[in-house]
Amino acid sequence: MTPALLLALTGFALSGSITPGPNNVMLMASGANFGLRRTLPHIGGIIVGMMVLVGLSGLGLGVVLERFPILDQVLKAAAIAFLVWLAFKIATAAPRIEDRETGRPLTFLQAAAFQWVNPKAWAMALSATAAYLPDRTPASVAVAVLVFGAVSLPSTGLWTALGTQMRRVLDRPSRLRAFNVVMAGLLLLSLWPILQHGS
Repeated sequence: MTPALLLALTGFALSGSITPGPNNVMLMASGANFGLRRTLPHIGGIIVGMMVLVGLSGLGLGVVLERFPILDQVLKAAAIAFLVWLAFKIATAAPRIEDRETGRPLTFLQAAAFQWVNPKAWAMALSATAAYLPDRTPASVAVAVLVFGAVSLPSTGLWTALGTQMRRVLDRPSRLRAFNVVMAGLLLLSLWPILQHGS
């Protein structure tokens, strides 16, 4: 991979990772509700899940989806169902401040598995491998995996830190409830590209 292509891939990965999407909305909500330390497994799951998705996309998963369009429809249906369920869970989370210590954030495995139904993650992985890995050699795929891992850490950390900082403001049940409802709404809005693409 040439230095210019590597720089372009890094820019693409960073812009995709740091902009709003399902992962970042969930991290912000988790940071606000559970704090940074308890959100670390969620962060790790996103990073590893995204790296695996990019790696498998680079090794030919995108071709499989092109050959079997029904798989694409199944993934979209799963994404919609999971995001609606997750938005409901966030919106109806008990707005008691003391529940911050007893509630359960996403685990490492749940966050990693979520990447398989995360429409933004799929779009990023497939676009990156199509646009920046024309040869798709194992070496270039490995570089892409490392790039996504490297840019995901500061991106996920930033959104979690934003949520953690909001804990100071969300010190009343009414504020925490309003915040959770807004986060759930943003999560539902992230479904718009899927619904538009499917029509």
